[in-house]
Amino acid sequence: METNQRHYLEQECMPLISDLPADTIPRWGKMNAQQMVEHVAAFFRISSGALVLPLLTPEEHLPKYKEFIFSDKQFRENTKAPAAIVPDEPLPASFATMQESLDDLQEQIDAFFRHFSNDNTITTVHPVFGPLNLDEWIRLHYKHVTHHWRQFGR
Repeated sequence: METNQRHYLEQECMPLISDLPADTIPRWGKMNAQQMVEHVAAFFRISSGALVLPLLTPEEHLPKYKEFIFSDKQFRENTKAPAAIVPDEPLPASFATMQESLDDLQEQIDAFFRHFSNDNTITTVHPVFGPLNLDEWIRLHYKHVTHHWRQFGR
């Protein structure tokens, strides 16, 4: 499964949103399209180690959280991350245009794969799911990306 998900992240996900208008109304949630793209880019920054957040989940709960990563379950609509990670109100866009945000997302996806290119056994910490290796991150990114693409009708 990971091979297909990796291919999706490397080759398919960006073309699906490359023409997403910044003013697209989401099916759920408070983020506009540009904020969503920047949110997904931040998630990739965490996985590549460029953005480090503290672990919020008690270690004894991590096995249960990791079960979700390997399950066929998807994130539900309006899934809320802890406020320490994603505030209740969306952050303003960091970039002036949607295209700049999309370009940054592509850069973050590339940085993620570069980070693990020499050693796919290293881990980086997700604040909820704990230390994740390349395979676990690919599975989680796939769930996260497809969740937000569905949010905007892609």
